[in-house]
Amino acid sequence: MKEYCGIMGVYNHTEATKLVYFGLYAQQHRGQESAGITAWDGTKISDKRVFGLASSNFTENDFISNLKGHIAIGHVSSKPEKQAFLSCVDPFIIKYKGTTMVAALNGGLTNSQELRDLLENDGGVLRSDSDSELFLHLIVRNLHTMSEEQAVLAAARQLKGAFSFLLMIKNRIYVVRDTFGFKPLALAQYGESIIIASETCAFDLIEAKYIRDVEPGEVLIIDEKNMRSLWIDEDIPTEQRKRAHCIFEFVYSARPDSLIFGQNVYMVRQALGMKLAQEHPVDADLVLPFPDSGIYSAVGFAKGSGLPYEHAMIRNHYVGRTFIQPTQNMRDFSVRIKINPVREVIEGKRIVIVDDSIVRGTTMDTRVKKLRELGAKEIHCRISSPKVIASCPYGVDFASKGELIASKYSTDEIRQKLGLDSLGYLSIPGMLETLNRPKDYCTACFDANYPLKWS
Repeated sequence: MKEYCGIMGVYNHTEATKLVYFGLYAQQHRGQESAGITAWDGTKISDKRVFGLASSNFTENDFISNLKGHIAIGHVSSKPEKQAFLSCVDPFIIKYKGTTMVAALNGGLTNSQELRDLLENDGGVLRSDSDSELFLHLIVRNLHTMSEEQAVLAAARQLKGAFSFLLMIKNRIYVVRDTFGFKPLALAQYGESIIIASETCAFDLIEAKYIRDVEPGEVLIIDEKNMRSLWIDEDIPTEQRKRAHCIFEFVYSARPDSLIFGQNVYMVRQALGMKLAQEHPVDADLVLPFPDSGIYSAVGFAKGSGLPYEHAMIRNHYVGRTFIQPTQNMRDFSVRIKINPVREVIEGKRIVIVDDSIVRGTTMDTRVKKLRELGAKEIHCRISSPKVIASCPYGVDFASKGELIASKYSTDEIRQKLGLDSLGYLSIPGMLETLNRPKDYCTACFDANYPLKWS
């Protein structure tokens, strides 16, 4: 199960569920198809899971009457078709010997089938294809012979893939991050409370103070005693530990005001645009971004090229992100209503449109046709990432390889198909030059060089 999602956790706050809700609201861009919040008040679990937006499916009454507790975790996701029932939406809940165990995941396991076979051969009964359920059952299996903390650590060592987990077991939160550090995961303080989130923009909304990132391979335990860490890869020398942060977080996924992998997303995207202007200069009248994820690289391209920047693509903010909607028919429709260009700025001009990526080509094709209808004299396209040629097994659910336009056609063939006067992609070396630790990134979607094999 491969998901595109975000998580939020709060430990030790009287309004923990509200803080989680605000954190999910801030991270709504990470998943718009399902959401859930689960809380613990010291004696019992309360939860609510919904299909749709967190922002429109939780009410004040939920927090007054239903969702109560000083510990809470939450989740937003973009893959409800994998979750036939609300009971299968994260945070996922199971019970074992009177103890309720809860898990929420950002990412996806690459050895899900192997683990499923292991559990079912032992007589385990699984009710979904959720990776969170697999993790919880592995913990239960280990509890027969281990303490709770060791059972969690041993289960984490059985996982392969890109995963950031939040676990809630009684009066304790476990924070688990894979050894490659694929997904962003950060820690903050809010008074006496501890906050965990996929992105730091969740901290900014509630004015929590960022402390640090959760380290790759870390199993962080938070309870009334203290915070302490166990390590999945403690037997591997530090210099031999391989990192593979998801580069697509900077290209598209993360919010521009977040700090991920030690860098601000806005500044990286602007640097990508400036590097793109160096690699693919063009003689034009103006630079035009495709909102929202193309804006910041367009700013950088304008700075790097010296061309005027015009924000002449007006977005309807009440339409969901086209990249993560579940069906092609819905995606085509939202492309048409999502952005409307300003004719007076475009007519008769040689324009450079800047976007973060071309995945299927659907969005770009529709917009180029619209710009032609509005009288653009020339349309040049610059993409602030390399060509997406391979699918992702690590939790970015954008397309199968067969749907990726760049996996089937050359750059010039794509240019012709989209009706462009010119097309330029940022090179992989150019992209990596904008990052502080370029060797620590996964670029598999651009070069099919996968850091971790999957079954």
